[in-house]
Amino acid sequence: MIESGKGAIVKDIEGRQYIDLLSSASATNTGHAHPHVVKAIQDQAEKLIQYTPAYFANAPAAKLARRLCALAPINGPKKLAWGNSGSDANDGIIKFARAYTKRPYLVSFMGAYHGSTYGSMTLSAVSLNMARNIGPLLPDVIKVPYPDPWHRLDGEKESDFVDRMFAEFKRPFETFLPTEETALIIIEPIQGDGGIIKAPTAFIRKVSEFAHEHGILFAIDEVNQGLGRTGKWWSIQHFEGVEPDLMSVGKSLASGLPLSAVIGRAEIMDSLDAPAHLFTTSGNPVTTAAAMATLDVIENEHLVERSAKLGEEAKIFFKREKAKHKFIGQCRMYGLDGGIDIIDPMTNKPDANATTKLIYRIFELGVIMISLKTNVLRFQPPLVITEDQLHQAFKVMAQAFSEFEEGKLSLPDNADNIGW
Repeated sequence: MIESGKGAIVKDIEGRQYIDLLSSASATNTGHAHPHVVKAIQDQAEKLIQYTPAYFANAPAAKLARRLCALAPINGPKKLAWGNSGSDANDGIIKFARAYTKRPYLVSFMGAYHGSTYGSMTLSAVSLNMARNIGPLLPDVIKVPYPDPWHRLDGEKESDFVDRMFAEFKRPFETFLPTEETALIIIEPIQGDGGIIKAPTAFIRKVSEFAHEHGILFAIDEVNQGLGRTGKWWSIQHFEGVEPDLMSVGKSLASGLPLSAVIGRAEIMDSLDAPAHLFTTSGNPVTTAAAMATLDVIENEHLVERSAKLGEEAKIFFKREKAKHKFIGQCRMYGLDGGIDIIDPMTNKPDANATTKLIYRIFELGVIMISLKTNVLRFQPPLVITEDQLHQAFKVMAQAFSEFEEGKLSLPDNADNIGW
């Protein structure tokens, strides 16, 4: 049970301190209780905590809307709509896409996590517990394979892998899914809960071109991977020449306070009138003031560049550990955003038990780290983490890796409740 946090350190109710390598699921990129963000919240709370934007605008939201639209990697006139979470932002993308195109079908990717409202949950495909016992989900949603490196064949060149995965992507359109009835293709350019997996640039480019060739809107989910997480402002900026029509933002937008946005080309955003995507508390003055301060911190403390720089140090560390330990498989690192596969060296298959032993031991040693997809270590520290804190976390992980190699680790009693 967490009691407090400062920067990259959190403290539990018993006084134990931990280095945070999770950032509240990438929702606190600016760290915990950043003074500038805290002051913005306090100052705004003294003026006005809430008045619904359904009827009146507020100054922080009005200023933030212009600032966010200017930062969005979309050319031309842009508009946005506020929400309270990344989930409802992705629901908003569904609404605007269907309204603009007058088409029903939606395409998303296996391994995606877009949220837990009914629409965003339907788009998701990362856990059976997001579909089990709660159907029927949203109709007319088709899921296609994401170019996950686990799908790559031995000796297969990346260009051949891209061609094969793009052929899989097109198969529904060639057999049962009319392009002229498809409204949207939505993708995490770098999947988050799917394992911190970056799609090949050529694949994203092919999908984007296919969408625009057929009048289908191309949308990106930047909820987990945006706002400096990957060493760029937005993960899509790792894919030169690719531009979305719509994008979702949340999590770290207000340093973890409940705020999200759908940003898109103005003509798309004009396709719905209120209250089609409107919430009583969305665009709240306190959360938007926090978001303005969050953007200040990212810019003034050069956190995008810092993420890229410290990410290179992390890449070197995990590469060195991989050379020592055969149970460490592929290590993917994009800024301070990493997925490290833990495998059975005898079979090269995912090793869920080993992963849980590791993250629990790492926790015991004072570092918070969880798993994804049962066997992927999730590395997402606050972008304000100090170099000393980062190096201390490296020492802890190295110790846990060595202890596992020596057979010293065991599964905790509550293993089934640990990780993702």
